[in-house]
Parts: sequence; C-alpha cells; structure tokens
Amino acid sequence: MIKIPTLAALAAESKEAEILFWVGCAGSYDARAQKVSRALAQILTEVGMEFAILGNEEVCTGDPARRAGNELLFQMSALQNIQTLDAYGVKKIVTACPHCFNTLKNEYPALGGTYEVIHHTQLLQELISSGRLVLKGGGAFKGKKITYHDSCYIGRINGVYEAPREVLEALDADLVEMKRCKTKGLCCGAGGAQMWKEDEPGDKRINVERSDEALETGASIVAVNCPFCMTMMTDGIKARDKQDDVMVFDLAELIIQHNAQ
Repeated sequence: MIKIPTLAALAAESKEAEILFWVGCAGSYDARAQKVSRALAQILTEVGMEFAILGNEEVCTGDPARRAGNELLFQMSALQNIQTLDAYGVKKIVTACPHCFNTLKNEYPALGGTYEVIHHTQLLQELISSGRLVLKGGGAFKGKKITYHDSCYIGRINGVYEAPREVLEALDADLVEMKRCKTKGLCCGAGGAQMWKEDEPGDKRINVERSDEALETGASIVAVNCPFCMTMMTDGIKARDKQDDVMVFDLAELIIQHNAQ
C-alpha cells in the first residue's frame, strides 16, 4: 500500500513536497486511469521522490469546459485551482494527463497561475537518464513490438516527441511507428471535449481509424500517455475484436511491468 500525503497534511507539519502530482479527473475516477495513477505513484515512491497530491482540494482544470465553449466554468475552475496552488506555494507539477498538462502549463498563466508543469513521460525520461530510475536488463518487453500513439496535447500542441520514445527504448522494446506519427500523428478522437459528445454523422469512428493504424504495425502493445487516448484506443481495438492479441498500456505501467520481471 502506497501512502501519498496531501499538501494539506504536509503543511500541517511545516513540510513541503518536491513536486505536486496532479491526478486529474480521469486519474481519480476512471477505473482504468486509476491504474496509471497508481503506477506513477509507485515509481515516484521507489525513486525516493517527495511528492504529494491535493486530494479533495483538486478540482477539474476546466479543460473540457473551455473546449466545449463554457468559458465561465473554465475560469471558475481555474481560479479556484490557482488560489489553492498558490496558497501552498506550489512551484512544480507533474501530471499523467496531457489535457491537464496543457491547461496548467499554457492557459493558467493568463489567469495568474504560473508553474513549472511537466508531463509524466518527460519526468520518467528524466529519471531514467539521470539514473534515479533504474530499469532491469532484459525485462518483459525485450524485443517485443510496441507502437506508440502521440497524444495531441503532448505531441503536436507541445512538441514532446522524443521523451516517451526514449522511455520505450530503455525497455529494450522494438518500437514500430504508425504511418501517421509525431508531427503528422492522428487524434484518437476524444480531445476537444469529444469524450462527452454523441457521434457525429460519418461512416467510421476516428478511434477505429487510429486503432487500425496501430494494428497494421503488427505490434502486440500500444503505448499511450493519456487517459482519453487509453479509452479510445482500447475501444477501437475491441471494435476489431483484437483485445486478446493487442494490449494498451500507459508508459508508467510498462515500466512497472518491466521491472516486475
């Protein structure tokens, strides 16, 4: 059992955290994304990083509200979070959600909230390259074909392409790219508040289109870095009845599985 302190608990003891883990709505409430949250928390604990969460004081960043056109709700959520973060003197934030990452990093400064925000794939790469996170030789994925899906908010919007790929290379996996990747990567379909919308008219769902590209690589694992991408790619692979042959995992989960061998 991993015991993760809240910033409130640390403040009561006059202590500070090295970094705030922003869990996000999906990482808190979605059963599948919760596994990613636990995997990241386990990694941070094992490398000795002093981190904390906001717990019940964390509310949605407001990303879905802004994308859906509800600017008032976005600003209400954002200002509440900024007030909380500033009250604790937060300087550095890590999150496993690209939507939270983009909003905290690029949109909160306009409302007065400026922090160093890092996505968990970037942090994992830093921990590996600095030697704080040691990956065992061999491991569960040595020589296995893995394809990586660039999420929109980490890839094309924030230009983070190499850090997650360097993590996969550290696993001794055989990285096989989809025909549309990096700057030409295809959206999984759940950005822009699409997760909460009904399908629009068309003859093919975009997540099935993207999943077909992943299946074409012949990879047995699809690596993702986003809870929305996790849902959409998993559903797309199930739509092709390939869920027993191809698994979808977050990079943090792959590291845990690798070192468990």
